[in-house]
Amino acid sequence: MTQSFDTPLPPPKERRRLRELGSLTQAQLATRLGVSRETVRAWETGRSTPSGRKRESYGKLLASLAAVEPPAEVTASRSPEPAPKLTAGLSEPGSNPEPPTPASSTAALPPALTPAQAFDALYAFCAPALVRQAYLLTGRRELARESVEQAFQVAWQRWPEVAVDPDPAGWVRATAYEYALSPWHRFRPRYRHPEPPPADASDRALLDVLLTLPPPYRRTLLLYDGVGLGLPETAAETEASTPAAASRLLHARSAIAARLPDLAEPQVLHDRLAKTASTERLRAAKPPAVRIESERRARFWTRAAIAITVAIIGATALTVHTAPTRYEPPVPPGETVPGVPPRAAPGTLSTAELTLRAKLRAESGDGPEKLLPEPR
Repeated sequence: MTQSFDTPLPPPKERRRLRELGSLTQAQLATRLGVSRETVRAWETGRSTPSGRKRESYGKLLASLAAVEPPAEVTASRSPEPAPKLTAGLSEPGSNPEPPTPASSTAALPPALTPAQAFDALYAFCAPALVRQAYLLTGRRELARESVEQAFQVAWQRWPEVAVDPDPAGWVRATAYEYALSPWHRFRPRYRHPEPPPADASDRALLDVLLTLPPPYRRTLLLYDGVGLGLPETAAETEASTPAAASRLLHARSAIAARLPDLAEPQVLHDRLAKTASTERLRAAKPPAVRIESERRARFWTRAAIAITVAIIGATALTVHTAPTRYEPPVPPGETVPGVPPRAAPGTLSTAELTLRAKLRAESGDGPEKLLPEPR
C-alpha cells in the first residue's frame, strides 16, 4: 500500500499571506521544512511547486496557519497600524533580510487610499532604506538623498503606472539606483570634491572598497548581499543575464575579500553593509515636500514645452509669410567671354613719367603760365 502525498496547496500569493499572518520569515519557514530560503521563495512566487513529503509538510503548515486566522469582522474593527519601515533594503545586523516582493509592498498599503495617501505610504515604507542603499552606491550623503527624492518625484509624475506595478518598491529602487550611478554627476561642481568619510575605520575601509568596484558590480553586490534579492531578480533589475549577474557577484566578493578578509562570508558582509549604512545620519525629505516638488517640476516642463511649441509655430508662420510666392532663379556667376583680351593692370611708372608727374605737381593750382609773344 502506497501513501499519496498529493496534498492540495493554496495559490502562491495565499501561501505568502499565510506565512506573513503567522509572523514567519522565509528563512524561518525554510528551517521548519528543512529546505533553503530560495526554495520557499520559489514556492511563494509560483516558479516551482513542492512534491512528496515536502508538499505534505508544507500543506499542513499552511493549514495550521490558516486555522488561526482571525475572523474578518475582527480584522475590520481593528484600527490600521502604521506601515513599518522597509528594512529589507538594508536590515539591521543579525536579522534575516527579506526581499521586497509585490505582496510585501502592497500589504503595507491600506485599501481605499487616495493617490496622495498611497504615495505617502510607499514613501514612508521605502525611502529610509533606499537612502542608505544609495549612500553605499555613491559614498555621498547628499547625492543619496537627492537620488531617492528624484526617484519618488518621477514615481509621482507616473503614479498611474507605478500604482498598478507588481512591485512599486522595486520600480522606485531601480529608478533611484539609475540616478545615483549616473556618470554625469562627475561634471557637477558640487560633486567634484569628496565628502568626509565615515568616522569608523572599518566603515571607511568597506566604503573605499565598494567605491573601487565598477558600478554594475557594486549594484549587483548590494542587491544580492545587501537587499537580499535572489539571483534571477538581481539579474532582472540590473538588466543582465543570470550567469552575468553571478559572475559580477563573485568578482565583487573576491575584490572585497582580498582587501578585507574578515568579510569573506556573505552573512558577515551583509551585516557590515547594514552597519555601515545605519551609522550615517541620512534623513529623507517629507512625502508632501516630494510631491510638491514633483508637481512644480511637471508644471515647469509643461510650460517649457508649450513655450517651445509656440516658438516653433511662430517661426513657421513667419517663414511662410515672408517666403517668396514665385520662383526666382539665382544670378549665374560671371564667365569669361572668348576673344576679349583681359584688362591689363597698371604697372610701374617709367623715369620720364615720374619726371612729368613731379613737374605737374610742382605747378600752381591755376595751371602753367600762358606764353605771350614779346613786342618788337
